[in-house]
Amino acid sequence: MDMYQLNQVPSEAKIRKYLRHILFGKNVFCPDCRSRQVVCYEQRYRCRKCRSKFSLTSHSWLANMKLPLQQFWLLLWCYVRQVPVRQTKELVGVSEEAVYDWFRLFRTNLPDQDVLLEQIVQLDEAYGRGWLVLMAKQAGTRKVAHVVLREKSAQRHHALGFLESYVKPGSQLNTDGAKIYQNINQWWPVAHKVDIHKRFEFGQTSEQEGMFGCMRTFIRRMYHHTTAEYAPEYIGEFCVRFSSPQLFDSPLLFLEKTLKLVPRR
Repeated sequence: MDMYQLNQVPSEAKIRKYLRHILFGKNVFCPDCRSRQVVCYEQRYRCRKCRSKFSLTSHSWLANMKLPLQQFWLLLWCYVRQVPVRQTKELVGVSEEAVYDWFRLFRTNLPDQDVLLEQIVQLDEAYGRGWLVLMAKQAGTRKVAHVVLREKSAQRHHALGFLESYVKPGSQLNTDGAKIYQNINQWWPVAHKVDIHKRFEFGQTSEQEGMFGCMRTFIRRMYHHTTAEYAPEYIGEFCVRFSSPQLFDSPLLFLEKTLKLVPRR
């Protein structure tokens, strides 16, 4: 199936210009020795100093890309716009398996999130088939932290380890009153407030409950379903999308934030 020609896809020459500027700046240099003694031949490069041969993307996470640049751009556009896998397949003209592979490449190269939550922190857990997630949100902000575990149920040591990693001492911790959080303030210095969901109390954890609803909707709409193998990646992607929405404003902004040269020597 041919790719649809859409206005949001630049020309191949323009895409190549974007990639060259992101990776090399004004002038191409050798990714291995940083020399500017580089010659170009048939859209490939050779360093006269160290004799390294490279292409525009060979020293990045786009190494070995075989798709035409416009097709790659449309795939990335679909990813940042949250176009579901099956719709992307029809738009781009590649197999469903290829879409899953490319979307995985994009999400596994998202920037790491270094998060420390403070002030009022809402913490809760959610469960899937063969996995569970502990997730916390700093109330009134886009700051979130999470841990995905391949466990049937969460235990106190999981909650404590989460607090040690992501919650600033002295914060107010709001939970649903599950056993794993009982007397948690004796294990980590937080002021603990509790909702009892059986009594229809949700005010202390409402923002985090909403996050789980949005997370499930995102996974179902974008990827249709998840497994224990891919749950950490999908949930991680959801959290980055929530906390850093500007990263997904356009394919160009996504590449500017994620694409870097990686020397091989």
